[in-house]
Amino acid sequence: MGGQYRITGDKYPRMRRRRGRRRLVFLVVASVTALGLVGWGTLQLIDVFTGKGDKATAAGTKGDCTSKAGPSAKATTTSTAAGTLPKPGQITVNVLNATPRSGLAKQTADELKKRGFRIGDVGNATATYDKKVTGAGILLGAKGAAQAALPVLGTQLSGAEVKTDGRAQADRVDLIIGTAFKSLAKKEDADKALATLSGPQPAASASPKSC
Repeated sequence: MGGQYRITGDKYPRMRRRRGRRRLVFLVVASVTALGLVGWGTLQLIDVFTGKGDKATAAGTKGDCTSKAGPSAKATTTSTAAGTLPKPGQITVNVLNATPRSGLAKQTADELKKRGFRIGDVGNATATYDKKVTGAGILLGAKGAAQAALPVLGTQLSGAEVKTDGRAQADRVDLIIGTAFKSLAKKEDADKALATLSGPQPAASASPKSC
C-alpha cells in the first residue's frame, strides 16, 4: 500500500471478538432464566398453601356430569337399625282393670301371656285410674320405657294412651284397661306392627346432583 500510512512486514493484526461481551450476554440470559424459574416456583408454593390448586381441581371435577345410567345417578337407600327394643319375653306387664266389667284383666293377661309377654300383677286399677279411663287403655311405665317396653306393648292395643311415672324399673309396665276397651289387637296385626317397629327403617334417599 502506498500513501502516508504504510503497513510493513509480513504479519497482519487479527480482528477478534471481545470475550467480555459474550460472557456478559450469557450472564444476563442466565440471570433472567433463573429469576423466571424462582418466580414460577414461588407461585406454585402459594397455590399449594392457599388451596387454589385444590379449588381448581374441584372446579374441574364439578364440571363432569355422571351419566344417568351410572351408579351415581341412582338414589341410594340405606337402612338404619331402629333402637334396640326389648322382646315381649323381656317385658313384665301388670294388667289392671279400670272398668266395671269383671274378669277383664285376667282374660287380657292370659292373651298377652300367649303372645310371649311376662305377666306381673293382675287385678283392679288403683283409685287414681279406677273408673276414670275412658279410652281403650293406658300404658304406664318408667321414663326409660317410653322408647323401649311401652312401644312394644303398644303394638298389642291400638289407641292406648302412653304415660310415664317415677318408677325405676323400665322393664315392668302397666296396662290399665279403659272403658272403651273391647279386645287386644288381632295377633296377626300385632305381629306385623311389632316386626315393623323392631325392623330397620329406610333412611332418606340421596337425590343425584344436577349438572
